[in-house]
This record gives sequence, structure tokens and C-alpha cells, in this order.
Amino acid sequence: MKVDLNADAGESYGAFAYGHDREIFPLVTSANLACGFHGGSPGRILEAVRLAKAHGVAVGAHPGFPDLVGFGRREMALSPEEVYADVLYQIGALSAFLKAEGLPLHHVKPHGACLAKVRRTGVYLSPDGQARLPSQGGKPQGGPGTLPAPGPG
Repeated sequence: MKVDLNADAGESYGAFAYGHDREIFPLVTSANLACGFHGGSPGRILEAVRLAKAHGVAVGAHPGFPDLVGFGRREMALSPEEVYADVLYQIGALSAFLKAEGLPLHHVKPHGACLAKVRRTGVYLSPDGQARLPSQGGKPQGGPGTLPAPGPG
């Protein structure tokens, strides 16, 4: 049996440090990296991706609501289309950093209120790391909100 030790990470923003990524990454096997809306500025995302690469940590997207002040934990009045667009945008941003460093997207785990909204609105995160609406063939798969990316590696 293989156990995945997972942590939320990459949530620092600009000059503001949040969390203990440098201390945690040597201990975990996968990390959910903030994608810019609730935490994780571009420079801090790149820093976290490089840290994950250095420690062999699998990286998943951790998209949240555009709520820096509330750290993505406040409910927002967003339509399913808006949730879809926000999640898709953030997965795309993290995917660009991963591609630049030669790493695959391992999984998607929505953050805070976004996770609750994804579950309620019918926006699903597919195993290929894409956000989908029910009208696009979206259907729930895997565990509670966390889905793997396709294939090995």
C-alpha cells in the first residue's frame, strides 16, 4: 500500500509569507498549490513549483475564489459559468508554470468555498485536469473534490 502525504502550499503572496513550504516539502509526496486567486502570486507560484521539483513532490492545482482578503473561504455569488471560468483560468496558470519546469499536473483540489461551490453547482473537475459543466459531459469522479490527472507521471 502506498500512502500519499499531501499538504496545501504555495499560498504566500508577493512580500507576504504564509505557511512553511520549505519545511513541509521534504516531508510530503504531493502538494495542492494555490493558483493566484486566494493566494499564490506568480513569483510565489514559480517558487513553490521549483521547490516541489527539487523534492520530487507531485503538484496539484488548488484553485479558489478571487478572495485574497478572506483567503478564499467566503461564499461568493457566482454562476456555474463563472465558477467554471475561474477554475479553468487557475488550472491554466499553474499548468504554464509546471510546463516551464517540466512537471505534469498531478491532480486538482479546489480550495475552501470554491470546493463547496463546485460540489453544489455541477461544475466538475475531470481527470484530465479540466473544469467542465454538466452540459459538456461533466460528471463527478473520484474522491470528494480531488481528481487525478490522466495516466502515469
